[in-house]
Amino acid sequence: MRRELSMACFERASPALKEILLKLYRAEKHVEVDHHLYEFGSVEYHIQSPAADPNHNYLSISTPLLSHGVLHSYGFSPYTIRMLKEVCSDAVEIVEPPREGYQLTLKLDFSKIPSEKESEKVIRQISSVQAVILSSQLKEMLENVNSQDVSQGMYKPIKLVYHPREPFYVIKQQQKITAVFPMRFKEPSDVIIATAFFQELMDVGSSEKWSKAPPCTWSPIPPPELRGEPLEDLSTNGGFVSFDISSRHVEGKKLDKTVWSLLNFYAYVKNHIKCTRGFIQRRMQKRLENLVEVLHKENQEEEGDVKKVKENAGCRYVRKLVRFPKSAMLKQRCGEFSKRMKRIRFRIKIHGFGRFRRRWLTIPKLSSPMRYTKID
Repeated sequence: MRRELSMACFERASPALKEILLKLYRAEKHVEVDHHLYEFGSVEYHIQSPAADPNHNYLSISTPLLSHGVLHSYGFSPYTIRMLKEVCSDAVEIVEPPREGYQLTLKLDFSKIPSEKESEKVIRQISSVQAVILSSQLKEMLENVNSQDVSQGMYKPIKLVYHPREPFYVIKQQQKITAVFPMRFKEPSDVIIATAFFQELMDVGSSEKWSKAPPCTWSPIPPPELRGEPLEDLSTNGGFVSFDISSRHVEGKKLDKTVWSLLNFYAYVKNHIKCTRGFIQRRMQKRLENLVEVLHKENQEEEGDVKKVKENAGCRYVRKLVRFPKSAMLKQRCGEFSKRMKRIRFRIKIHGFGRFRRRWLTIPKLSSPMRYTKID
């Protein structure tokens, strides 16, 4: 038995579940499988291919209750069951009652899939069962947006749990339904990026180009519709994002698109923050590389200048030696000669050589041509 954990994504069909079912379908011989797969930390799939029944595979699903008001105590609502039967093909049969610990069990017969070309499409539909369950419950609420049983006030907010740590609210009002998302983030930098994104979303939504989209509002404090809700649900650091959904947003095919956008709003915001953070980090790294390159170039130029200065200083020193005065050079040579003579004197003693040296080997005093002589 294997257990895996899958991350959240924008696809309706579970990528991991689709991959497993395709492997079972394309296997040349029967493979016994007992596989557990988890998504979003709260959705569980159990795939079984027993040896006792090689012609069938079983898929059991455990999903969180999107709304206690929509789900019945004994299982899914008739609306959800009808949506499931419309999506699933002839190769899928709903097992009653479901396996213990799960809300839905499907029996899969791959031999009834018409051809290889249709297999991937059918398996994709089977892998999107969990998305059908969640969206069908929210569709049931939004389809009654124009119902006449709304009083002058408003209904009590319905708390919907798509992810255990990311609930949102649906408030039914006259001629519209308001969806409110409390936003929470772990990192302070994520709060800054998200706040800028929400403000830009409001500005874009208020433009004429997007006038047909559901109006969006953001506020750092809870909206009045959520008064009386538990304090832990209203404690946020990212504020509250609200969408007003009217009847024109749920007409025909727009209903499915609106529902899927609401269910994936949290995932969309997280993806935007992740991409923005990555973009900022890449820009900062690029700027740092450019700065290091400039500093390295300046260091090379400074080293070259210092080397040139040293070379020029050496040349000046040589020129000074070349231009050394002749009198000084003569004195230096005579001094060296006298030192040699002293060394010879210490070795060999000749009588009368002292007088000879003082008379004939005395170094004459040379005067500089620039010196002045006082005239009496």
